[in-house]
Amino acid sequence: MLSKSQIKLITSLKQKKYRQQYKLFVAEGKKTILELLQSNLQLHQLYTTMLEFDVLDDLMTQISNTELKKISFLKSPNTALAVFEIPNETSIDFSKLVVALDDVRDPGNLGTIIRLCDWFGVKDLICSYETVDCYNPKVIQATMGSITRVNVSYIDLKQVLQIQKAEVFGAFMDGENVYESKLPNSGILVLGNEANGICHDIESQVTKRISIPRFGELQATESLNVANATAILLSEFKRRSIEM
Repeated sequence: MLSKSQIKLITSLKQKKYRQQYKLFVAEGKKTILELLQSNLQLHQLYTTMLEFDVLDDLMTQISNTELKKISFLKSPNTALAVFEIPNETSIDFSKLVVALDDVRDPGNLGTIIRLCDWFGVKDLICSYETVDCYNPKVIQATMGSITRVNVSYIDLKQVLQIQKAEVFGAFMDGENVYESKLPNSGILVLGNEANGICHDIESQVTKRISIPRFGELQATESLNVANATAILLSEFKRRSIEM
């Protein structure tokens, strides 16, 4: 049975300030929770309507569907909700390909980009402080467990790009055709805000501007969704690494 204090804590984790204060985040759904349980993340507490998880008794609370609805952030709650500890950030390996996000605000986009990094073997994703929090419940839901395999760091992006020796690739509408560009195994790939692209301060740190050409007859589409663009660019980077 849920206590008032448990409900208050869990529902507060919808807000970034409380996630940071308590160093906790929420994951929902059996598949996502199982992925997280198999990782190095530390479980704080699991709340479930069905006893189908292999965790210590003191870390699991059986609840009713009505109670689950009180704490769930989903319109249609699944059978379980878990609270995990937010891990400490680890060092970034700039000797390999790193993806950098400048002010990406949509949780679904960030979650998808984390999954893409996982899919294409990118271990490090660096984000500006303005980018949506990777422990936002909607982001966690969208990663489908990939959050456990990608190191996400929030940093002063301009400062980091200034001191790195790696080549910095920026995604722009007017950049060099990515299909005709020379792409190395390492470097930093920067993608910008959904509406405004890469800001001026970050743009000044880019050493090579690349773009995804439009092939449509009318050339009428303004831009690609940032997650779609990430998928295409990572695919091209990885294809070149195979051909080398």
